[in-house]
Amino acid sequence: MLSTDQTKGLLDILKTRFEKNRNWHEGLEWLNILNKLEANPQKLWALNEMEETGGEPDVVDFDEKTDTYLFFDCATESPKGRRSLCYDAEALASRKEYKPQDSAINLANNWGIEVLTETQYRYLQQFGKFDSKSSSWIKTPDDIRKLGGALFCDYRYGKVFTYHNGAESYYAARGFRACLSL
Repeated sequence: MLSTDQTKGLLDILKTRFEKNRNWHEGLEWLNILNKLEANPQKLWALNEMEETGGEPDVVDFDEKTDTYLFFDCATESPKGRRSLCYDAEALASRKEYKPQDSAINLANNWGIEVLTETQYRYLQQFGKFDSKSSSWIKTPDDIRKLGGALFCDYRYGKVFTYHNGAESYYAARGFRACLSL
């Protein structure tokens, strides 16, 4: 759990970002989000991990039916503290040498967040141009993963591209973007 000072610092950052990007979440009130954050210390801890690794999380959607806010990593480029990771634990175990420190799926699971799906990644792009110099792993369908592959996306030439690579691969400019439901 976060200390009182860490909690205050993170909430200040999130509030400032929320106010700065008001057009991303018109009609939403910070006080409602704050109340949910304060009632969910585990979610607040996960947002802190997203923030500490360079994700710049912000609210991008709200589902009235379920009373759920969605936070996405909104850093312009794939979060720097989450790069050079292979896709999942199986891919990490398969590397014989030059293993990365961890995998995208493992980190996300440990923090209680989800790697963005392709649909979510494309949704994020309506708020700006993300990953124009980097790329991000996305949730890979089981049928592709069973064959050893994994998917990633980036934004080039005014378009979002979805690519494939071996799940065990990792690159200095590829990380992952995440979603947290609150």
